[in-house]
Amino acid sequence: MAQFDRVIPPGGEGKITLKVHTKGYQGTVQKSARVRTNDPNHKQLLLRVKGTVKVAVHVSTRYIHFHGNDDQPLTRETEVRAELERPLELTPLEFTLDGKVTYAIEEIEKGRKYRIRFTTVPGTALDYRGQLKLETNYPEKPEITIYIAGRFRNKSK
Repeated sequence: MAQFDRVIPPGGEGKITLKVHTKGYQGTVQKSARVRTNDPNHKQLLLRVKGTVKVAVHVSTRYIHFHGNDDQPLTRETEVRAELERPLELTPLEFTLDGKVTYAIEEIEKGRKYRIRFTTVPGTALDYRGQLKLETNYPEKPEITIYIAGRFRNKSK
């Protein structure tokens, strides 16, 4: 979102305010805005904003995708890491793909780092979408949702 002075006299100064909404982002974020002017030498300027979004909990990927033949199990992983100084606890809240995908939560570093491994169940479905919701003990990030999608070919056809 941008706010700016609409008219700036020749040789004068103006103000441009850019607001970046960071919900859903983590790590380095870059955004840009184009500024159009009536200056014949600089008809358009590009403003870049770069920053680091610090989060309470870092998730390496929130999207797990499976694709291939449906006759063998496939495995994908994501890591969840505490970014605050206090221990992180994860508790499963909801899993919508029972019978199609299994998951296991492994504590890699006590109270700091977890690995979540998802494995497909062969021959159960051709296409699906679902999610794993985890509750945390952090009020700053009380819930994490990991989205899972599968698209398979039936090898026997």
